[in-house]
Amino acid sequence: MRIRHLSILLLLAVGCASQQEQASLVLPSKAQVEWQKMEMNMFCHFGPNTFSGREWGDGTEAEDMFNPTDMDCRQWAATAKAAGFKGIIITAKHHDGFCLWPNPVSKHTVAQSSWKDGQGDVLRELSEACKEYGLKFGVYISPWDRNDPHYGTDEYNEVFVQTLKSALTSYGPVYEQWFDGACGEGPNGKKQVYDWPLFNSTVFECQPNAVIFSDVGPGCRWVGNEYGQAGRTNWSTLNVNGNTPSGPKPSRESLNCGDEDGDSWVPAETDVSIRPGWFWKESENDKVKSVQKLLQIYYESVGRNSLLLLNVPPDTTGRIHPVDSTRLMEFRTALNEIFKENLKGKKNATFNRVVVTEDISKGQRVQEFAVEAKVDGEWKEIAHETTIGCKRIVLVPETQADAVRIKVLSAKAKPHVSLEGLYLDKIYIDTSDPEVGGEVKQAFEPMTLDLGEVKQVSGFIYTPIPKGLGGVVETYNLAVSEDGKVWKTVIDEAMFENIVNNPIGQTVGLESPVSARYIRLKPLRTSAVDTYGVLSLEAF
Repeated sequence: MRIRHLSILLLLAVGCASQQEQASLVLPSKAQVEWQKMEMNMFCHFGPNTFSGREWGDGTEAEDMFNPTDMDCRQWAATAKAAGFKGIIITAKHHDGFCLWPNPVSKHTVAQSSWKDGQGDVLRELSEACKEYGLKFGVYISPWDRNDPHYGTDEYNEVFVQTLKSALTSYGPVYEQWFDGACGEGPNGKKQVYDWPLFNSTVFECQPNAVIFSDVGPGCRWVGNEYGQAGRTNWSTLNVNGNTPSGPKPSRESLNCGDEDGDSWVPAETDVSIRPGWFWKESENDKVKSVQKLLQIYYESVGRNSLLLLNVPPDTTGRIHPVDSTRLMEFRTALNEIFKENLKGKKNATFNRVVVTEDISKGQRVQEFAVEAKVDGEWKEIAHETTIGCKRIVLVPETQADAVRIKVLSAKAKPHVSLEGLYLDKIYIDTSDPEVGGEVKQAFEPMTLDLGEVKQVSGFIYTPIPKGLGGVVETYNLAVSEDGKVWKTVIDEAMFENIVNNPIGQTVGLESPVSARYIRLKPLRTSAVDTYGVLSLEAF
């Protein structure tokens, strides 16, 4: 059933949809409703990668590599609280297998490190800090484990279940369990057949109210990219039958926009880092996202029916770096300024932000709506959009009007829509990514860089086209030459870490410097079938 041309002022005059139509709507759980109302949470990527400068460790890192010199989880929590976040999720175990708590079924944990003489426990410190500051506590636990000897065998799934139980039963309530679907990526990587029904049931056994994140939920889903943009159309429903977090998976379009007639309620979570990478690197201290960019991300995540999970990685001291914390306070100040005065109900008000909500406890119903403003006695359409969901912030031209109304043009059942507010934003300037050049090459066509003369080369940087347009190189060989005729392979079958999901420049150092005039990067596998994109190839 489609209900058409319905002004919000006339909602109560519309007859109710049939009981059959009401029953056919997919509904969220109480935990999912409360989860989405949180709006913004903080992600903290922290572990051996913080000290190695890598995005994906390989599991061979010495436990003593993890050695924060002045860790203070209360500082994380205080920063998150001041920035307006409602919860914190910590990478309790990343792909390298290192556990930030003394996991009894692992020998690759803080207990084997010299940090605090092996008595440290990041999960305990953070969970206590979250409780003190009134924040919810969540954990990221990757099933991929590049250290555990059981990985790739039938025994591993039970080992992972014990890992989950250890993390989920020792630190109080866990509001979100974050599952990464990574499964032995890379050349000759060991694969594991994950038992997802067992993993999910274990989470619910330990934390009945936890929202489980993965590409297919069941609690919430990945938004399909790592640059902070939910779909302009964004359904909280998704078709999950036949899919798993580690594959087969929904398409990126479905992850980004949802499925209008999806069989399950799996709302989108927009995860993005305040820095180019996920783990702290000193080289990125001058690359923290601007307030303008963070506002754009806010409007394109929270403002598009998604929850924003903003990664703010602690540095090697174990504290959030001053650059990041300062930017968060500037971001919070900007939001407070924009939304301090609700102009709804005021005569002849000037605004450029319209906040609309649906009562999602009754499902997501609106398929298409318009915003109309009464200007000089006439109603004018100033925006035309599709979905609403938990919260929709419509960016409209600066408008001076006597009245505003929401007209629902199409809905799956009787809408439950509210015009929550009108605001004037004098801060945000559109920071849409500019058109950036680059070259799209055939999938196996090598890149060759001529340095002009023979030099000492210590490494290289491959930068794909922004957002991975044209595809990216996933695995590669690297060779060098002094004359362009005789080549020597210096890197054989290597992998760029997380470059498909986060297509930023990747810096790779050589084991030892080499003399070369030419360097040649030969793709072995690319994310696109026939092509890959390159913005630049540099040597250092």
